[in-house]
Amino acid sequence: MPKITIDGKVFEVDEGLTVIEAARQNGIEIPHFCWHPALSISGNCRMCLVEIERMPKLMIACQTKVSDNMIVHTNSERSVKAREAVMEFLLINHPLDCPICDEAGQCKLQDYTFKYSVGTSRFDEDKNEKRKRDQLGPFVIFDAERCISCSRCIRFCDEVAKEPQLTFVNRGDRVTIQTFPGQKLDNPYSMNTIDICPVGALTSADFRFKARVWEMSFTDSICIGCSRGCNIKVGVRNNEILRLEPRENLEVNQYWMCDRGRLETYAHVNSSNRIKSPLLKRNGRLIEAGWDEAVAQLASDLKNYQPEEIHGLGSVFSSVEDNYLFHKFLTKIIKTSGIDYIPHIVPDDEDAILIKSDKAPNTRGVQELGITPINIGQNLNAVISAIKERKIKVLYVMNDDIFAVPELAEVAGYLDMIIAHSTNVNRTTEIAKIVLPCSAFAEINGTFVNYDGRVQRVFPAVATLERERTMDFYNLSRLDKFGTQFDRWNRTNKRDTRPSWKILTKIVTLFGVKWDYKIAEDVFNEIAGTIPVFDGLSYEMLSNKGALLKSK
Repeated sequence: MPKITIDGKVFEVDEGLTVIEAARQNGIEIPHFCWHPALSISGNCRMCLVEIERMPKLMIACQTKVSDNMIVHTNSERSVKAREAVMEFLLINHPLDCPICDEAGQCKLQDYTFKYSVGTSRFDEDKNEKRKRDQLGPFVIFDAERCISCSRCIRFCDEVAKEPQLTFVNRGDRVTIQTFPGQKLDNPYSMNTIDICPVGALTSADFRFKARVWEMSFTDSICIGCSRGCNIKVGVRNNEILRLEPRENLEVNQYWMCDRGRLETYAHVNSSNRIKSPLLKRNGRLIEAGWDEAVAQLASDLKNYQPEEIHGLGSVFSSVEDNYLFHKFLTKIIKTSGIDYIPHIVPDDEDAILIKSDKAPNTRGVQELGITPINIGQNLNAVISAIKERKIKVLYVMNDDIFAVPELAEVAGYLDMIIAHSTNVNRTTEIAKIVLPCSAFAEINGTFVNYDGRVQRVFPAVATLERERTMDFYNLSRLDKFGTQFDRWNRTNKRDTRPSWKILTKIVTLFGVKWDYKIAEDVFNEIAGTIPVFDGLSYEMLSNKGALLKSK
């Protein structure tokens, strides 16, 4: 392995690395705009120029391969002057849009201007005006004046999304990007170009002008749009999710996520149809009730039925912890063997990049707990027949909608009672007798298992009445830290929801049983100690990258 010296420090690095990669692996930042670890090298921004001994000219670190005994100076006088010249050149025509630009606070050009620029310009002429607010596609807006022509967006479409839709046009200071004639930037991954744009040239039509990034908190989580379980960051302001962004995990999603996952998977958390408190059916109408009253009613009603008359449906949208205690409650407390889950497969809606046809985040986790899909073999027919024959009289549904299985919905009228845990109003909650509001994925601590058997954590990003933001290890924004209850902009909307595992822990006390689970981690530790494929796993081990299940 070659030995390389960077700024006086000697490192042993892998053969074939470039200087910028070798420096990055050893905690040394070489400034750059056009280079990205998942894209081909273009070498056109020249920001990464470094001085290498025995080489007559400055070299770009993104393209120069390391060699044994190479000596690199990233902050020599020549390198610094070259960097300052590059910054001066890039800022010649750049507009002073920072006060209104969505990228401000996360902008490489802004950061490098403070860190590497001389702060003055020799350019006295008028700036070159280019297109503003150009809608390249349904989700991406382009501001040509801000573009520094790094070509990251072009290379992403060509190399990752596999749909060449962008190109450079014109020359010199007139150069800009645009879509090919007759095309729009509408591939399923188009919004990743916003993430990798090092300036504010590409912005999100969905997020545009909604918030300044320093007013938001960012929490590690996973996308619940399909069984891939892409790693994401949840951006929250005033207890409302404003955007999702991909988070690097080379084992799962690399640096990307699809547009559908980015835009559609959090809408229900902010939705006005969230269930805000327990509901009980009285005289044909659902009315709000307190938790104690609702749980007492649920326990009282269940005690009127024989175990075999109660059937449960777990949820591929709920955490491993929720499903584990749901299974434990039904099999150990109620003593019924009837528990299944509803699959959510969309055939042929899959690609070779990230998107999976299984549109649920925890199918593998539910299966590993021993819960079977309701539509396999004769299982669905058996359940339908049992309901029609009045052998099953109660359906207990956790965070799903039985109308996803039309055959099941058709026989709902034969049931005495439906009990539902749900985040939002749906067709099942409308016909249920008891509805308990469960917390959404962005409101809980918990784990999900993706299609590949990787156990991944979610962390609470949105506060509920039960979980206070300032008291419960949430990531905090500036508004969270310094706002008070008297500030109009800090009056948050908190819902009276709870994780399903905690709801079940409360229910079993009315059956004369006490479960000593204080936090979600207690439930997971029991899972790791009782289910072989989870053996040896812990929240600490999972961290924010996840870990694979043990092979059987």
